[in-house]
Amino acid sequence: MTTKPVLLTGASGALGRQLTRALAAEGLTLRLTDIVPFPDALPTNASFTQADLEDGVAILGLAEGCGTILHFGGVSVEKPFETVIGPNIRGLYHVYEAARREGARVIFASSNHSIGFHEREETLDADCQFRPDGFYGLSKAYGELMGRLYWDKHGVENVNLRIGSSFPEPIDARMLATWLSYADLCRLVHRCTVAEATGHAVIWGASDNSRTWWRKDHRGRIGWAPADTADVFAGQLAGKVSGNPVTERYQGGGFCAMAYSRKAPSPADPLAD
Repeated sequence: MTTKPVLLTGASGALGRQLTRALAAEGLTLRLTDIVPFPDALPTNASFTQADLEDGVAILGLAEGCGTILHFGGVSVEKPFETVIGPNIRGLYHVYEAARREGARVIFASSNHSIGFHEREETLDADCQFRPDGFYGLSKAYGELMGRLYWDKHGVENVNLRIGSSFPEPIDARMLATWLSYADLCRLVHRCTVAEATGHAVIWGASDNSRTWWRKDHRGRIGWAPADTADVFAGQLAGKVSGNPVTERYQGGGFCAMAYSRKAPSPADPLAD
């Protein structure tokens, strides 16, 4: 996989910029793209093309000759449906069509928000039921299912990284369970790129946090294990909660509470699930 160029969408975002530096340092040849300009100096083994994910012809052209597509582009927070559908659904289709044509592997930046309405008392494996907490999370569940389709029908390898909270440091009690350090993210994506084979895989994107809600996944296929942990921040963050009962009940946190209009079920409610 590494002898061919690697296409990175969403390169100008926070995670894209981290990946650009780390993967360029690993010697990979990078083709970067985003809808906005790249804000940093380009590594010598990287090029940048400004493009819209909804422009299928542009995405096909950028992917030509690539062995891997790192798909980190699109809407990255909760937004109205009409805002999400273009880049996150149509754009995703363009990425997978390009991967099918080129025989490339797709590394998809999925999200914990695809399963956000699972309660925090639950411990989930990667094959758990999708329970998206908004239109953004719904688009990520759709993205994982598209990967399943393109593997079953076309043999397109794909790794779906169900990213928790990737920031320089965790900032609240929830992130003691969901935090993924930048260094662990970069190592994870590198291993996904250079692994001999992946098939259709789902990996929890979280560091080695003892408070985790997530366990079994397919990380063994790529030889990755996180090296960092949110545990060192527990003393300062354990009591830092929102006070919102919906936010604190569900794994998706504040995304679950956005525009929430349902009467919250009690734990004793037999129809609570």
